[in-house]
Amino acid sequence: MNLEEYFQRIGFHGPSDKMDLATLRSIHKLHVMSIPFENLSIHCGEWITMDLETIFNKVVRSSRGGWCLENNYLFGWVLREMGFSATTLSSRAFNRIIDDFGALDSHLIHKVIIDGKAYIADVSFGVSSQIWEPLELVSGKDQPQAAGVFRLIDKGDIWILEKTGRKPKVLNPEFAKSSLVNRKETKPIYCFTLEPRQVDHFFEKKKNHALQTDSASLFTNKSICSLQTPTGFKALIGWTYSEVTYKPEEGVDLLDMRNITEDEVDQILKEQFNVKTQNKIKPANKKVSYTI
Repeated sequence: MNLEEYFQRIGFHGPSDKMDLATLRSIHKLHVMSIPFENLSIHCGEWITMDLETIFNKVVRSSRGGWCLENNYLFGWVLREMGFSATTLSSRAFNRIIDDFGALDSHLIHKVIIDGKAYIADVSFGVSSQIWEPLELVSGKDQPQAAGVFRLIDKGDIWILEKTGRKPKVLNPEFAKSSLVNRKETKPIYCFTLEPRQVDHFFEKKKNHALQTDSASLFTNKSICSLQTPTGFKALIGWTYSEVTYKPEEGVDLLDMRNITEDEVDQILKEQFNVKTQNKIKPANKKVSYTI
């Protein structure tokens, strides 16, 4: 594994020996614009491992994406190789069905210290909840980004990440009532503590195993591929392909959604996400709570 290959993968051409906020912002944004958030391996009969070299070969050398345990594990390695002070944290995603945070703290993020200030880096949540740049770890501060206004809130025992977005404007009437469309202006995304975690924490209680095998897991029920773009993001959920354009000046997000055929799946993945799976994907879009 080497940094130069990673930098080439994301298109980073700046100096790699500066451990400042500008550099962190640059590689963070380039990562989410270049490497998809995707769980396609589950739907291709492949096992997702927490072996760092395997992840590097998949994401960097094979032009694939990954879910948070892969993307953020890799990103943490990159940060430390560059000399940043980065601490791995775990978080629990918000579940709309139970109206609370899930029990499994399986989402991996990082706390990065620069000039005495702490920032949260997360390059792999995907869709409209994806931060493009690190967030300063300050409670209650509005931190506007392209997707909306993000906030980190200190609740004492936990921190909560929430986002206030814009109204969705669905261009295709067929999808006006789609369950994939988020209609809540302000929503919690996940909660976390500042307790440092080692990577083996994500093997505890078979977290990695459960996410890939449990019939109730979001990731076994839906095949997901999402990539940020300069104007928003695009996503393929099952057979539903969406291109979302942020229109802050109009106070809306434009959602251009359509269903594709099984025969189009590989073509869309290649043309829109630069992803080619080794094995044939079997798309899935079962009814579980998930919005783009």
